[in-house]
Amino acid sequence: MFGRLMPKEGKFFDLFNAHAEQIVVGGNALVSFIANLGKDEQLAAQASDAVDTAEAQADKITHDTISLLHSTFITPLDRDEIHSLINALDDILDLIQDVTQTVSLYDIRESTAEAVQLADLCMACCSGVQQAVSRLRTAEQRVAILKTCEEIDRLESEADRVMRSAMSRLFRDEPDVRQIIKLKAMYELLETVTDRCEDVANILEGIVLENA
Repeated sequence: MFGRLMPKEGKFFDLFNAHAEQIVVGGNALVSFIANLGKDEQLAAQASDAVDTAEAQADKITHDTISLLHSTFITPLDRDEIHSLINALDDILDLIQDVTQTVSLYDIRESTAEAVQLADLCMACCSGVQQAVSRLRTAEQRVAILKTCEEIDRLESEADRVMRSAMSRLFRDEPDVRQIIKLKAMYELLETVTDRCEDVANILEGIVLENA
């Protein structure tokens, strides 16, 4: 009797998709923020605000997912998988927000070619996360999910390469120690966004393989 009264599944996949959509919004805003840094203050400020809005929306979705998890009797995935996935998704937007806030806090007034490259790679990873999450509902999409996760891994490796190159040029060519500290922090945070996307890819790979 008790089991029949409890929700059997809940709209977990809808919540995952909604969160992933906010990640794409945040990723696009990050690209705009970095691209307009030192060029168009108004557009950069608008992009920063868009990141904050996406992060707040994603936090609400995360809260709703955890609440639903506690009230759902039978879940479509293992409870630990649901918890790990939604928190890993949330970490991506938290890091994107960390980038914009750190740039403002450190008063970084100009972007670099490497920062633009890293932001583009972040966006590509965010898009990959959204694509993989959107396919999670359908068992027939297992191969496509794994392929997308492999692409996210490749993009994260590319971000590592770009960051190493950026650091090398920074320490070789930049005479201002304060500027080195500022740009180093920005590069590291941008690269970490791709790390968090790779974390989601690893969780998705585990879900797919475990439920195959």
